[in-house]
Amino acid sequence: MGAWGPALAALLPSIGVGLLFWFGMRAVINADRTERQALARMDKAEQQAKDAANTD
Repeated sequence: MGAWGPALAALLPSIGVGLLFWFGMRAVINADRTERQALARMDKAEQQAKDAANTD
């Protein structure tokens, strides 16, 4: 069991940094996705307003 301690001590920092990177990238990707959805909703509302103004 003595060999497992140093091996875990060597791997845990890398695993921790990898997890932090994964969570960070996931947050960025989710923020981008929600921004694109919001822009699409705004464009759709703008187009509907233009269409409504043209039919009058």
